[in-house]
Amino acid sequence: MNFKDKDLIIFDFDGTLINSIPDLTLAINKMLTQYNAAPLTIEEVTPFIGNGAKPLVRRAIELAMPERDLTEAFLKEAFDIYFSAYKEETCKDTFLYPGVLETLQKLKSKGYTLAICTNKPFDFIAPILEALEIKDYFEAWIGEDSLSKKKPDAAPLLHLVERMQTTVAKSVMVGDSKNDILAAQNAKMDSIGVSYGYNYNENIADYKPTVVADLFSELQDLF
Repeated sequence: MNFKDKDLIIFDFDGTLINSIPDLTLAINKMLTQYNAAPLTIEEVTPFIGNGAKPLVRRAIELAMPERDLTEAFLKEAFDIYFSAYKEETCKDTFLYPGVLETLQKLKSKGYTLAICTNKPFDFIAPILEALEIKDYFEAWIGEDSLSKKKPDAAPLLHLVERMQTTVAKSVMVGDSKNDILAAQNAKMDSIGVSYGYNYNENIADYKPTVVADLFSELQDLF
């Protein structure tokens, strides 16, 4: 199987291109500290990542403060604290997965259009791309708040296809989460599931992506 007939490659961000768990965990724990709650470990926070920032905050609170009444006002306050904390430490310990930089360089040199579709808030994407020095490889990126719908809905992928002036048939989604694979399936788009990411401690192969890759560098051969 290869994707040499494609022209648009859409990547997930967290868990696919970058490992941001240390900084996400740091921000969550800064928020929990405000409520005198015990901090969570990276292992505890990891399964909560992938559906967006607000679900991450809610799940962390449910684990760390199970007796807390989760009113709308309280959740908003907690989210604002988390958001501010993550803004301060957006890319302190976040790093690229092995093979990402070299593979992006090769894909770009072959003429592929590269884009990012993530459930991370839009405002955090560019600062991380700049800090990790990979911003110039991407033509476009959209976050969870860029459109009215987010992954696993097909809308973000279809938006990028239209924006990049190509077709679903010539596009492919690359991601570590079921949300990425389901979004691709909903868009009737081919997908590559990477097995090293977060994915709620589930096997990405269970969601039947077109291809499973264990290393990001395997994309060099697929394209």
